[in-house]
Amino acid sequence: MAIGSGLGAQIGLAPEVTYGTYVAPTTFPEFTKHSLVLKKTTAQSTGIAAGRLMALSSRRVVTQREVSGSIDLEVANKGMGLLLQALMGTTVTPVQQGVTTAYLQTHTLADTWGKSLSIQAGIPMTTGVVTDKSFTGCKILSAEFSCEVGGMLTSTYEIDGKDCSESQTLAVASYTPASPFHFGQMNLKTGSFGAETALDGVRKVSVKIERPQAVDRFYANQSALKAQPISNDLVKVTGSLEMDYVATTVDDLHTTDGATSLVWEFIGPNIASTYDETFRLKLPAIKVDDAPPTVDGYQVVRPTFNFTALYDGTNAVAIEYMSTDSTL
Repeated sequence: MAIGSGLGAQIGLAPEVTYGTYVAPTTFPEFTKHSLVLKKTTAQSTGIAAGRLMALSSRRVVTQREVSGSIDLEVANKGMGLLLQALMGTTVTPVQQGVTTAYLQTHTLADTWGKSLSIQAGIPMTTGVVTDKSFTGCKILSAEFSCEVGGMLTSTYEIDGKDCSESQTLAVASYTPASPFHFGQMNLKTGSFGAETALDGVRKVSVKIERPQAVDRFYANQSALKAQPISNDLVKVTGSLEMDYVATTVDDLHTTDGATSLVWEFIGPNIASTYDETFRLKLPAIKVDDAPPTVDGYQVVRPTFNFTALYDGTNAVAIEYMSTDSTL
């Protein structure tokens, strides 16, 4: 029997071969919370029957089923590949570095068609029985990454799904020891693409990647379920930098509306040779939108600069992930 609280919960992931067709989980990330739920649309008959004062139970029908919610987790040095692939869209095979145990994943922006996940949630009852909710056709609509002074690198994935089943067998969760990336490993660099240099004074960074999709593709002959969502708008990448005002570097970009490349990275322990555990987000061109420095009393001036990432015409937004994972 499991612990009859959130301590007994689990999340499992697997890439789907066919959108909405369940695949038993193969990866079990350690998560902090999730809000995945089945949403149903119902219609109630308004038919009149002589003398009946309430709507009739048998005349309520379910017309649509879908899944929505989010998963929050710390970004760890292992086991992140499936989520990153579903977010970014590129089919990725980890590349071995030399003859070492280090493997590099390079996730660049691409269409997310065909990149869906089966996500199985184990939810404990107070009796210690863990119920199974298996969500299929899960597409990532957005992901937000954030790290601040003294904290870990965290992430939140917003998810849209096709359906939920409670008849699958709950997988036995297995965990590979992993460590989260954290502020002590964080570096932020700006400048010309490929020649970025460290930016001083950074206290907190957040970046959100949004993948707009048509999630309302409900058609006849689909048994109240949706067809696979289709990208229906440009990818939106935004973020913020909370800094002490130690230099005018970012402030000047706000004034001139100039562009700079931004590299946000976390460098962990050495795996082998010159290869270290790494999580790196590369934004080839950002422009600062607002929040130049102002003075509010005696405290250190600490502006938060909001920015938008744009295409520089050559280089793609990318996430590089170095770990010992030889597969996603």
